[in-house]
Amino acid sequence: LFTKFAKKMVPDAFSRKGNLSTVGEYKEFKLEETPSFLSATLTSLMPVLLMAISTLYVMVAHGGKTPKNPSALDNIVAFIGSPDVAMLLSLLIAIFTMGIFRKIPMKRLMASAEASIKQIAMMLLIIGGGGAFKQVLIDGGVGDSVAQIFQGSRLSPLILAWLIAVVLRLALGSATVAALTAAGLVLPLMAATGTNPALLVIATGAGSLFFSHVNDAGFWM
Repeated sequence: LFTKFAKKMVPDAFSRKGNLSTVGEYKEFKLEETPSFLSATLTSLMPVLLMAISTLYVMVAHGGKTPKNPSALDNIVAFIGSPDVAMLLSLLIAIFTMGIFRKIPMKRLMASAEASIKQIAMMLLIIGGGGAFKQVLIDGGVGDSVAQIFQGSRLSPLILAWLIAVVLRLALGSATVAALTAAGLVLPLMAATGTNPALLVIATGAGSLFFSHVNDAGFWM
């Protein structure tokens, strides 16, 4: 729908031919050489489908609650629905549907995979290093130390929530840890001072997103 609307608004953009050689090597495929719409759609949505199936299973079988004594089936569904496994299975399915099923030689598939990994290998190592650094700081008790510094402060709960979240974000690199820790510390003050909960949520969220740097895995993306 957007494409049709955009074509009416900017028709020149749809008739102009660019120089594809500027983006590197490329190849034009015939329609019969491309995967079907259904195959491409299901392959693209496979990670979402696997995680959705796992979530729906828990909702239907256990009322949305994690079972205390999970059965073998519960463990299998949870394993398949975990993000890492879902992505790995989806990758294997994509190799089959986009490659083996279309009779593309395995040597060509592996060469394509190798070229792709070369492009992202360094980025993955940097992101993993940033995440590891963050976890070292968290396990080292930096969050607890920051929390103790602000105990007994007479600042406004809104300013206090934002400030705690900012300091934790700078120290740990984790927006989730910063927001949850700040909220836990300021929550008792909210009832005593009559602070607006919506404003407190905004202040905490804004502080937890402050200044991403080298100890945040997302910084390297």
